Amino acid sequence: MRVLLVEDDESVAAGIEAGLALSDFVVDIVTSLDGARGALAVIDYDAVVLDRRLPDGDGLTLLQQWRRAGVAMPVLILTARDAVASRVEGLQGGADDYLVKPFDLDELTARLQALLRRAVGQADASLRHGALTLDPAARSVTLNGQPVTLVRRELMLLEALMRARGRILSADQLKDSLYGIDDEVESNALNVHIYQLRRKLGREMIETVRGVGYRLATPSGNGTS
Repeated sequence: MRVLLVEDDESVAAGIEAGLALSDFVVDIVTSLDGARGALAVIDYDAVVLDRRLPDGDGLTLLQQWRRAGVAMPVLILTARDAVASRVEGLQGGADDYLVKPFDLDELTARLQALLRRAVGQADASLRHGALTLDPAARSVTLNGQPVTLVRRELMLLEALMRARGRILSADQLKDSLYGIDDEVESNALNVHIYQLRRKLGREMIETVRGVGYRLATPSGNGTS
């Protein structure tokens, strides 16, 4: 899943990026409100981690602007302001969660995963599609009860497809879920990942909708590829 991190402290940002990468989050880092506006204008993020104290203003101001504009993606505010009044202000201002610095990276990861589950109305931590199950926290996949070994980006691609719940995702949307702004992407990289997933899960598992994109076939396996 792709996360926008709005944080101007380089060491904090680097630590968060490294920690979230262990759970296969793709993290784009910006250091200002203007940077966040620009990033959100071109990329559809799954969630935002937003610092409040930024060089060009209060992150809460930006969040309120997003909510007034109808932007509904999950936002977790990250701040050193630990007063109850500040937490209440952030939540009433449109935040979905609030984490005070210093914090544990495992807790941040767990909170983001919970936000993503709630965003799609999912109570269970595991994703299921017919006989296919993916546990995002454990980074494990089973098919018909048998474990399937996937490498990092195969897992990320499968998670994006499973979270789409049968919706068609374009090639650009899938690439956005796999790669950050600064990543160099080979022209055939997505095709390679899809080929490997089909090889490991069955060719019928991923359906190509020509000229549009990809989706998981119906659980009965009647999709075409």
